[in-house]
Amino acid sequence: METSSGMFDNVNSSVDKAANYLDITSGLLEQIKQCNGIYRMSFPVLDDDGEVSVIEAYRAEHSFHQTPTKGGIRFSPTVNEDEVMALAALMTYKCAIVEVPFGGAKGAVKIDPHSISDTYRERITRRYTTELNRKGFIGPAVDVPAPDYGTGEQEMSWIADTYMTLNPGQVDGHACVTGKPLSLHGIDGRAGATGLGVAIGITEAVSFKADMDPLDLTAGVDGKRIIIQGLGKVGYHAALSLQNAGALIVGIAEIDTGLYDEKGIDVQALLKHRNENGSILGFQGETIADPMSLLEYDCDVLVPAALENQITAAIAEKLTCKIIGEAANGPTLPEADPILHKKGIFVIPDILANSGGVCISYLEWVQNNMGYYWSFDEVASKMETNIVKGLKDMHELSKKHNIDNRKAAMVLAVGRVLEAFDHKGIWP
Repeated sequence: METSSGMFDNVNSSVDKAANYLDITSGLLEQIKQCNGIYRMSFPVLDDDGEVSVIEAYRAEHSFHQTPTKGGIRFSPTVNEDEVMALAALMTYKCAIVEVPFGGAKGAVKIDPHSISDTYRERITRRYTTELNRKGFIGPAVDVPAPDYGTGEQEMSWIADTYMTLNPGQVDGHACVTGKPLSLHGIDGRAGATGLGVAIGITEAVSFKADMDPLDLTAGVDGKRIIIQGLGKVGYHAALSLQNAGALIVGIAEIDTGLYDEKGIDVQALLKHRNENGSILGFQGETIADPMSLLEYDCDVLVPAALENQITAAIAEKLTCKIIGEAANGPTLPEADPILHKKGIFVIPDILANSGGVCISYLEWVQNNMGYYWSFDEVASKMETNIVKGLKDMHELSKKHNIDNRKAAMVLAVGRVLEAFDHKGIWP
């Protein structure tokens, strides 16, 4: 049976490995690895039957080397403190690698958003926001949440409205949260930003001929055969963007089933089918009863866009893909990385591949602070600049130290966090 340490320990293990390539004292290294603050809360909410339900929730602020802190809020019945701390840490490094001036944070509410009414979900969201506000864990200059697994524009709207009601008169109040709809000071392109960022990262990565030659692949995304795990917001927009760029989406894995078609899957048509039928079952192509097995099918690029811990050592041994673009947070267990490296699989790590969301979130926050709004093309261009630069910087470090991309990404990210701490100093 395959075992692993906690997710937060896994993140810090990567930090320790990165530190070997940096001039860093043990004391400062320990500071960088700590989660600076975590708020564990339980609060009562009346359910739809008028009964009291006690809701468990979290908000973790990992690093104050840059402020405000930034990170999404997920609604999930399985969430725990370790997961929230790990995701907050990943946000710190994700922001650093694409040079977005935020520290990392993450929030979670332990509920199943799909099994409760909209009104009940609203009461929970507003009470959660009230708790964050009460303890100073939200604010445009303090900590700025965003959507994550199980949340979206509607929840962010409730958060913004609650915050501004509790803090009247703040000109920049809308900047307390990002991922809002356009009608409430959101940003054009936010819904598909993370998926678009994944596509940008993959497109840039496959443009390096020197890296594609050992994989026996031509440079460029055109004609690349891609399998996507998860057709949520991230997976769908990544698949659609890659398809529009000329790639062939040959496989889609959902939680209940998988679909494979070597001739290519029409992503938009598949989404329409799922919306009408509640599942991808019945769409043209080969139905795969065990969706996890689809990860092992022949393809050029595998895009895990579901949840964490999907690629274990056992699965890594069976992979036939040549490139992995990690759209999800933490989809690969640490014990799988040496196997992927040995097999020569080119990995675009999560802290870079899925950084499009935080890039766009930063731009939304900037817009809300200055009261000026950009077009989608301007937003997409600014995001692309950050992601491409991060990828090139990671690539350069990988070649310099002869290390894999994940290690290089962490060296780059931890180095930038270290630089900020060095300049700030220790006070008092």
